[in-house]
Amino acid sequence: MIAIIDYGAGNLGSVEKAFKFIGYKAMVSADREFILNADGVVLPGVGAFADAMNSLESCGMVELVKECALSGKPFLGICLGMQLLFEYSSEGGCRVPGLGVLGGEIKRFPACLGLKVPQVGWNRLKTRENSILFKGMSREPYVYFVHSYYLDASDKSIVSATAGYGVEFDAAVESGSIFAVQFHPEKSGDVGLGILKNWASLTGRE
Repeated sequence: MIAIIDYGAGNLGSVEKAFKFIGYKAMVSADREFILNADGVVLPGVGAFADAMNSLESCGMVELVKECALSGKPFLGICLGMQLLFEYSSEGGCRVPGLGVLGGEIKRFPACLGLKVPQVGWNRLKTRENSILFKGMSREPYVYFVHSYYLDASDKSIVSATAGYGVEFDAAVESGSIFAVQFHPEKSGDVGLGILKNWASLTGRE
């Protein structure tokens, strides 16, 4: 069973439906024991970084998420859920601390580039060879983004995909059992479902 963490800031229903569509059992939950005992854990997220961190803290889930991410079981962060795994965000013009599971900063797209922010829509990835998430796919698949902030990872060796929107940014990471993507795989058609299936296969369960 895959646990989708419910902390009040996620696109939960569509993620749950996507896993069920590809044949994997998944359930949205805020129950600590269920989440800890799951075969894999997903941290989704939409909205503001600071608000999401406040929600995790108010729900008493900060240490739970860290424990899950570092447990060695497959862990997947999606969109804001990816950003929360890193050290801090510059959202709001100040450094808002994140979970600090991975090293890096969340930055806002520069306004001087003349691009619409947030980035909303399809964009092409450049994926790393031998990636687990993108196994069996084109090296430059298209996926669906909705975000105003992007990841600049400290350790580029964990970056498995980048994308460009005025600046080149880190769009997916793979570090041991921790996986995370800036885009929405549940909204990215067959490519997104393939990414979820590649990750879910690591749980060893359907």
